[in-house]
Amino acid sequence: MNPFDVDYTNRDHLVDFERALHEDEASYIISVNDWAPVNAPLKRRLRRKPTDSDPGTGLGYTLFRWPILVAIALWLALLAFVYAIVRFWVALFEYFITWRGPRRKLRENLRSARSYEEWINAAKVLDDHLGNTSWKHSPKFSRYDYRTIGRITNSLRQLRSQNKAEEVGSILQGCVKHNFAGTQGQPLYSQCYYGTKDLVEEFNSEIVKSLDYLATHPNLTPQSRRLLFKMFSKNFGKTALCLSGGATFAYRHFGVVKALLEQDLLPNIISGTSGGGLVAALVGTRTNSELRELLTPQLADKITACWEKFPKWVYRFYSTGARFDAVDWAERSCWFTMGSLTFREAYERTGKILNISTVPADPNSPSILCNYITSPDCVIWSALLASAAVPGILNPVVLMMKTKKGNLVPYSFGNKWKDGSLRTDIPVHALNVYFNVNFTIVSQVNPHISLFMYAPRGTVGRPVSHRQGKGWRGGFLGSALEDMLKLEIRKWLKLMKNLSLMPRFFNQDWSSVWLQKFEGSVTLWPRIRLKDFYYILSDPTREQMETMIISGQRCTFPKLLFIRHQVNIERAIDRGRKQNAKAREENGPQLRRVNPFLQDLDDRVYHSSSSVDPREFQDDHDDDGENSTDSSM
Repeated sequence: MNPFDVDYTNRDHLVDFERALHEDEASYIISVNDWAPVNAPLKRRLRRKPTDSDPGTGLGYTLFRWPILVAIALWLALLAFVYAIVRFWVALFEYFITWRGPRRKLRENLRSARSYEEWINAAKVLDDHLGNTSWKHSPKFSRYDYRTIGRITNSLRQLRSQNKAEEVGSILQGCVKHNFAGTQGQPLYSQCYYGTKDLVEEFNSEIVKSLDYLATHPNLTPQSRRLLFKMFSKNFGKTALCLSGGATFAYRHFGVVKALLEQDLLPNIISGTSGGGLVAALVGTRTNSELRELLTPQLADKITACWEKFPKWVYRFYSTGARFDAVDWAERSCWFTMGSLTFREAYERTGKILNISTVPADPNSPSILCNYITSPDCVIWSALLASAAVPGILNPVVLMMKTKKGNLVPYSFGNKWKDGSLRTDIPVHALNVYFNVNFTIVSQVNPHISLFMYAPRGTVGRPVSHRQGKGWRGGFLGSALEDMLKLEIRKWLKLMKNLSLMPRFFNQDWSSVWLQKFEGSVTLWPRIRLKDFYYILSDPTREQMETMIISGQRCTFPKLLFIRHQVNIERAIDRGRKQNAKAREENGPQLRRVNPFLQDLDDRVYHSSSSVDPREFQDDHDDDGENSTDSSM
C-alpha cells in the first residue's frame, strides 16, 4: 500500500482533544468562613485587578517606560538600516570583486549540484583553482595542536601493530573527547570547500580503528571493556539534529534530513520546534527505510494546514484571536505522527528519540522538552500543535496523554502550551542534560535569524574566497562594522528585556525571540529567497516542495564531512558497547566487577546512535536487576 494513502486518524481521540480544549479552567471553592455555605456569593471590595501586561511598578517606571522604549526603538531602527547598508556593501564586494572570472562559473557549478558526489567533484575543482588544496597537506595550523595530534596518531598505530591493547586503551581515554586538541573545531573545516588537514583525517581514522580494535580484543575482560567503552561514551557525547521553527520555511528541513539519510549520517536524537517539529515528528516515528520512501515532492500532498479561504480565516481571527483551528490541525497532522503515537511508543517502534519543545501559556512557568523521558505518554501530535501555537496564528492548546485504556485525557492538569520558538527554539542545554548531547546539527530557517547570518572568516565548507581563506568577508572594515552593529543591536534588545520595556502582545514576552542561542556545533542555513516570504503561510505545491528539498540538501553538502568525522567516532564507540552487550548476554551474571569508581559511571538514560539498534543495549542498570526502560519512564 502506498504510504501516502494510509489514514492514521482516530476520530475518538480528536473528540477527546476538542472536549479538553473547551473545558472550563479549574475553579476554587469559596466561603466566608469554615462554617458558612460554600460557593455562596461574596461581597468583596472592588480592587484594581493587575494585568499580566504590567511588568513593573513605581512612578518612575510609569513615567519613563514609554519614552525610553520609543527612543530605543528609533535607535534600533537606525542601527538596522545601517546594518542593511553594510550587508549590501559586502554583497556588492563579493559579487563584483571576489567572484568574477572563472571562479564565478566554478561556484555556479558548486551551487547547482544535485547530489553529494557531484558537489564533491565541483568543490575539489574550485579548491584547486583557488589554491586551497596545498593547505591540507601541511600539518601546521594555529587553530589546533598538531604536534600532540601527530604524536597520538603515530603512537596508536605503533601500539596496535605491537598488539598492546591496554596501552591503546590508556591513550584513548585521554583523547576520545569532544573537540580534543581542536580537531573538531570549525576553523579546520573552513579553509577549503571540501576536506581538512591530512593529519586530522589520519587522526580520526586511527581513533576509529583503535576503538574497533579494543572492542574485540581477547586480552580485555568483558567487564573492563564494558566500563572502558562506557567512559568513552560519556566523554565523547552524542549527536543530535535540531530543526528550528520558521513557518513554511521549515519544509526545507526535509532536504536536510534527506541529505543526512542518504549518507547514513542521520542521528537518532531529533529535536524540532514549531514547523521543525512537523519534520522531526515524521523522522521520529518512521524507520530510516520508511523515510527513504517518504522524502519526495509528494509530501506536499499531505501538507494541507492552510487550506481555508481568506474570508474564513479572517472571521476566525476576529472571533477567536487565531487564524487556524487546533482540532483541524490535529486531524491534518496525524499522518506525520502515525496517528496518536506517544513519545514512548515512537521510541519503542524506531529506537529514535524525538524531542519537541513547548512553552506553557503562563509566562512565568518553565518550558518543557517533550520526549520519552519527560512525557512518555504524551501524544506527539498534541505536542506538535503546542509547539506551533504562535500567538495570533494558533491559540494555546492542551497536551493530551494516552491512558492504558487507549483514550486521551489532558496532560499536566489541562494546562495550555504554545510555541517553543518563543523561548527555546534550539534546546541545546536540555539535550545535553537528558542525553549527553555534545554535538548539535542545527538547521536554522527562522527568517528573523537568517537575516543576521554572517561568517566573517568563513564557515564549514564555505571559506573566505580571497587570499586563500586568510581574508575577511567584505574586507576587514566590512566585517568589523557588521559585527559591531550586530552586537550593538543585541545590547539594546537585552536592555529592553531586562527593564521589561517591551509590551506583551497576546500576553507574551517577545524579547527572547531575538536573544536565544540559535546555532549549534554546526549550523545549516537553507537558502531563503525574498519571494519565498509571500508563501510563508501557505501550503506548498509539489514543485515548491522539490525546490525546498533540494535547497535543504545543498546547504547540507558542505557540512557532511565535518559531521561524518564526529559520527564515525560516536558509532565506533557504540559498536564496542554493542559487542559488550552481546558478550554479557552470553557469559551471564558471573562476570566479575572491577574498579568500584568506574562502576558508578552507569548511564542514567539511553544514548542513541543511528548505527546501532538502541534496544540491544539500553542501559547498564540490568546488572543490578533493574529494568532500565521502565525506571526511566
